[in-house]
Amino acid sequence: SSSTFSKKMLRVRSSICRAARVRGMKTDAYLKSPESMAAVLARFKQDKACAVLRTPTAAAAPKAMQAAIDGGFKLVEFTLTTPGCLDCVADFRAKDDGVLVGCGTIMTIDDAKNALDAGAEFIVAPVMQPDVITWCALNNVVIIPGCQTPTEAYNAYKAGAPVQKIFPGVAGGPMWVKAVSAALPMLTLNPTSGVDLDNAGDFLKNGASSVGLVAPLFPPNAIATEDWDAIQANASKVIGNIKVAFS
Repeated sequence: SSSTFSKKMLRVRSSICRAARVRGMKTDAYLKSPESMAAVLARFKQDKACAVLRTPTAAAAPKAMQAAIDGGFKLVEFTLTTPGCLDCVADFRAKDDGVLVGCGTIMTIDDAKNALDAGAEFIVAPVMQPDVITWCALNNVVIIPGCQTPTEAYNAYKAGAPVQKIFPGVAGGPMWVKAVSAALPMLTLNPTSGVDLDNAGDFLKNGASSVGLVAPLFPPNAIATEDWDAIQANASKVIGNIKVAFS
């Protein structure tokens, strides 16, 4: 239940706070409320699919992401490897259209601060950086770090990450998620690499709490040819498949 999860995360956060005080890690400037963190996590549980975008040009990013939103996505992530990423975060937050906006490829605490300054509502990383996780946990910021093994995912959870991104793709796909989520039910898994338009529902039915869609949603050729209709169609397809999986 959400209350049980909240209690677990409070225990984890309490132990992190004690350790951080020893190191003198300050948090007040970026501190969010526990209610804010819970609201972001509730959105992931509700909407289930996040559009993860990286484009080679700044001009393509907002158009590609808007196509995904027009196709039904309510969770979006702009990655710092995209030129103009933080501008996109700020612009899409300013739309205030019910879409939850996050920032990915966060490698340092400074990256996280810059993303939050731009308006990011959640933080994603391709790897598990304990200092970034700790800083986010202290500030009630949802951090979703990349993990490749059950050990990494559990260590990320213990460090304060409420959601664990499975990246890169794992052999076995949905069955790997099923096995790990059964053995480690305290985890909240978010597979990304390896999730496509057709199998997203399979991941979710086998224990994933949410999924991320990258290249299958945003094919490089569609970005290069500015085929925004194709991206919107991809988005509609995957969102439809997820709805069918839970109907």
